[in-house]
This record gives sequence, C-alpha cells and structure tokens, in this order.
Amino acid sequence: MEKTIYKKIKEFKKIIIARHIGADPDALGSSIGLREIIKETFPKKEVYAIGTTSSKFKYMGNVDKIKEEDFYDALLIVLDTPDLKRIDGIKDISKYKYVIKIDHHPAIDEFGDISWVDDTESSVCQMIIELVYSTRLKINKYAAERLFMGLVSDTNRFLFYYTTKKTMSLVSKLINDTGIDFTNLYDDLYARPLSEIRLQGYMYQNLIVTENGLGYLKITDEIIKKFEVDPASSGNLVNNFNNINEVLVWVTFSEDTKQNQIRVNARSRGPVINKVLERYNGGGHKFASGARLKDFEMMKDLVKDLDELCKEYKKNNK
Repeated sequence: MEKTIYKKIKEFKKIIIARHIGADPDALGSSIGLREIIKETFPKKEVYAIGTTSSKFKYMGNVDKIKEEDFYDALLIVLDTPDLKRIDGIKDISKYKYVIKIDHHPAIDEFGDISWVDDTESSVCQMIIELVYSTRLKINKYAAERLFMGLVSDTNRFLFYYTTKKTMSLVSKLINDTGIDFTNLYDDLYARPLSEIRLQGYMYQNLIVTENGLGYLKITDEIIKKFEVDPASSGNLVNNFNNINEVLVWVTFSEDTKQNQIRVNARSRGPVINKVLERYNGGGHKFASGARLKDFEMMKDLVKDLDELCKEYKKNNK
C-alpha cells in the first residue's frame, strides 16, 4: 500500500492535502508534516495543505489557501477523515483526477482511488511515519516535529490502548533519525491558559456520575462566558477525566451559540461508544468519539443511551 501511494505522489506535479473540519493536532500534524515531506523529497512539486486555520493549534504550523477549481487536475490526499461531509475545504472530491484516503478511524464513507484505512493505528501521524520509512520519501526535522506532536496528542502521551510496540518503535526511530527535541514539544501541546485551568476545576466539581458509571457534564454558553473560554475548551480537557475509578464513560456537552449546536466529546474505559455516537450525528473510535447535537434536549436521550451501555457493560464484565 505504502509503495503504491509513493508512486502516485511521485507521478503528480500538483498535490492537495486535506483533513477533517475542526482539526486537532493529528489532523494538522499529518497534513502539514506530509506537505513538508513531499516538498523535501520533490522540491519542484506544488504541494498545499489546506483547511481552516486554528489559533489554538497555531504552533503546528501554517496551512495554505487555494482556489479549489484551479487544482482539479491534482492529486488529492485526504487524511484523518472517515466521512465525506467532514472534509475541510473540499466541495466535491469527484472532480479531482486522483484521490488517496489515509485514515485510522473506523470506515464510514468508502472513497478514494486508494484507501489506506487501519483503525488499529494510533494516529494518522503514525501512518505517515510508516509511509516515510516504507518508501524513498525524505523527512526533515520540522516535519518530524509535526508528526511527533500529532501522534503524542492522539495517544494522550502513549496512554491509550492503541499505543503498540510498533508505535514506540517508530517514534524511537523518528527521534534518532531527525534529532527532534521532543521534551520541548510538550510545552506547546500541554500548556493551558489560566481560564481553562479554572474551567477544569469547575468540571471536576460539577461532573454528574450515575450508578452505572457514566460521567457527564453540561457546559452552557453562560458558563463558557463566565470562564472566558471557547466552546471547544471542555472538549480539550475531556482526557483529564480518564482515571476516575467510578467512571467508565465520560462525556461533555458544550454549547456553541455561533454554530448553533452542542459539541459532544466522549471517552470510555471499556464500553464501545462510537456506535452510539453515530446515531447522534457523530462517531469516531471505539473509546474516543464525538458528535454534534441540535440542542440540549437531545442530550437527555444520549445520556440515557450511554448510561444503558455502561449498565450492560458492567453486567457482562463483573
């Protein structure tokens, strides 16, 4: 698979790299990292990593702005995106000459002339590192830093279940080959403004925990304004709740008045949650998923479904 992808990269003069909306460090790290890798290997190629900018993750690097209709003869590489509706910056992939999909989420939409999908991989950044070491692609220190940060973020510092021996081996090789100062990279990844730390305290104090092991929290626009944060902040903090003995599944519901929706971020220490989230305009990994709700009324149904899931899990896993 990797060699076939390399041949297509080598074949095209113009390459567009896209990823999902609401980009996180894995999406940004893989797209920006791959852009730099291709440019390092083939300096004469036109390579663009597109999508909406993110002020929160500006340390990951800059993205490119293009006039899409000027690039329909290009190779389109879609990263970290399981469904067509969530591709950022692409209106119609069928207009592109050739499409490659690289993703580590469970498949939702089948697309791409080449589709490399493996939900056992820790991150798409890991898949890009594999692509480099399986082909003649060249990697520089800047690209390696983006890939390292994306991988570390998606594994939560190598804590999540899909961190494997292969993950650690690839990271070790990446560090040895490129000489990245990985300890300093953690400063960007995990530094938080005081407003988010105070919000985190509020979240700990107000988490509701059911007898079945579901923890959930409602973050209204009023609370967001009180702590002077944005609607994504509670979701950014959701991984901090993964060591509570009494909680199997935990979920935040954060009001986003600008988008007129409720942002849902859910995590699990056992029950498989992505199938439940798929019923609420969402999805993701087995134990890390998200969704978007129209209003807080829908929250009641999702809480009920997740609570039942926890109850069933406890019944079958005493």
